[in-house]
Amino acid sequence: MLIEGQYDLTTGAGLLACPRCDALHIEEELLSGEVARCVRCNTVLARPREGAFTRIVALSLTQVVLMIAATFFPFLQISRMGFGNDTSLFGVALAFSHGWMIPLTVAVIVFIVALPVMRALLLVYTLMPMAMGRRPARYAAPAFRASEIMRPWSMAEIFIIGTAVALVKVGGLASLHMGPAFWAFCALILVGLASRIYTSSATIWDALEDQGVRTDGREVVPASRAEATSAGRVPAASGGASVGASVGARG
Repeated sequence: MLIEGQYDLTTGAGLLACPRCDALHIEEELLSGEVARCVRCNTVLARPREGAFTRIVALSLTQVVLMIAATFFPFLQISRMGFGNDTSLFGVALAFSHGWMIPLTVAVIVFIVALPVMRALLLVYTLMPMAMGRRPARYAAPAFRASEIMRPWSMAEIFIIGTAVALVKVGGLASLHMGPAFWAFCALILVGLASRIYTSSATIWDALEDQGVRTDGREVVPASRAEATSAGRVPAASGGASVGASVGARG
């Protein structure tokens, strides 16, 4: 545990790296309304937002509902010369579940459906207790770490972009009608973007540490809290309703 302002270049304790340009900044505690930006590329590193945990939980649950709709509702209808056919994403996956195409079925289900849903549920598990003013769940730190590992492999956005490109090419050969699952996928992308606006991995880690959860052993505490602890007084845990709180950067 380090006091605010201290850092170790060997282990990275007390430092925060910009996710865009990798510039290192010293961690600080932010007050509500303050914004921490990278001194090199001006990327926002942290911004306190009241009620952010509640918003993230609500958006994550919305993602789960939309993914269920996008998986089982009709996705696309193709018609030509009086003949038509419609299918769902689940039906497409099952159509390739034979022979050497089985790996493609597994990839579609895992990367497009399972990982986004699992990551959303892990965020709910991590943040809901703190959003309700309670202590974090027992395995909040491993759950959030797993959600961060899954983030680069969650490819719902890539799927909808690839689908749009394919529809442009097929559009000249047959009549296409978008089903409710297609629009659910589009809404899923927008909800995911909204969730990212309120989510900062560094600040969520710091909020967990403020609630007494041990993460990587490199927790940074304000000098006032360290003095209170050394004097034998146990400081009150800070509220976890603000995602941007308690992580900052100093040029």
